[in-house]
Amino acid sequence: MTRVTGHSPAQKPPSLDRRSFLRFSALSGLALGGAGLLAACGKESSSGNANGSTADGSKYGTVAIQLSWLKNIEFAGEYFADDKGYYRDAGFGHVNLVAGGAASTSVEAGLDTGKIWLGMSAPQTTAPAVQGGLPAKIIGTTYQKNPFCIVSSAAKPIMSPVEMKHRKIGVQDSNQLIFEALLSANGLSPSDVQIVPAQFDPTPLANGEVDGWVSYVTNEPITLAAKGFPTSHFLFADYGLPLTAETLTVRQQTIDKERDKLKAFLAAEIKGWKEAVANPAEGARLAVEVYGKDQRLDLGEQTQEAKAQNDLIVSDDTRANGLFTMTDKLIAANIEALAKAKITIKAEELFDMSVLHELFAEHPDLK
Repeated sequence: MTRVTGHSPAQKPPSLDRRSFLRFSALSGLALGGAGLLAACGKESSSGNANGSTADGSKYGTVAIQLSWLKNIEFAGEYFADDKGYYRDAGFGHVNLVAGGAASTSVEAGLDTGKIWLGMSAPQTTAPAVQGGLPAKIIGTTYQKNPFCIVSSAAKPIMSPVEMKHRKIGVQDSNQLIFEALLSANGLSPSDVQIVPAQFDPTPLANGEVDGWVSYVTNEPITLAAKGFPTSHFLFADYGLPLTAETLTVRQQTIDKERDKLKAFLAAEIKGWKEAVANPAEGARLAVEVYGKDQRLDLGEQTQEAKAQNDLIVSDDTRANGLFTMTDKLIAANIEALAKAKITIKAEELFDMSVLHELFAEHPDLK
């Protein structure tokens, strides 16, 4: 979450590039295209095989896990799992946290080529790849709510889709589809609003050139406020598009043939994310000083974003069922939301919560 717009590339990468609705997906030729090179960076070793080598003497060896973006607070749970030794205790010699980013191969392409063992993606990204022939499933989700929002000036707030009517909304090219899905879900059409083509720097919003901006709730509202521009916002997820985000995605053969290994990994992930939720400041420190040191992240902003993302990660359902779980109702809502974006797929073709259900049944202490 944390490419802070309005900063130079030398300070921080641009904000919504990775978060675009079609970033890795739908246009399946790209999603399943060239293998690319995935470079593990940060604290982790890059030795070993993406499918797990036991040359190091550990039970499960090394696995490559692709993050959905550069190493920032968005992956605090993974940092804790590594830093606290939860991956090691679960039987892994190394877990290579592979940074994503604008120039990286997509999670779906990485799974297709075997370059990674598991990746963090999104339903609207994985569904078209599955439709294109990738044998993969979403087995859990870090965010119960997608962070997409419309951010506006607190002085002239836009607090619901209907309030966008006849107002200027900055929309990035790559976010047109999800924005139009938001309109459709709320009985609006593109002609009801003034869509202004935008890049990823929200300066036009701060300058009053537009009234609203497609954003991530954990990013632009925080960074704009830090610059003295108070904002308001509403979440797409609260208005007909309850898509999840940071979904854990694996190949079907991993579910079928490496179930115990997958459960061991998920147990370590859950422990890491419980730490991250409980200690946002330490998660921010790990992001700024250790894993994302080369990103020149701001500790204060990362801490605020860590607190903000907790509201997307923890819900009444996760308190009852455990982190990463998705209820049947939430899965159905995602399928319905995908249909509004013209992606038609069955729940059983995209989601499989059985591994998590087994894990929590065997280890209720993880909840």
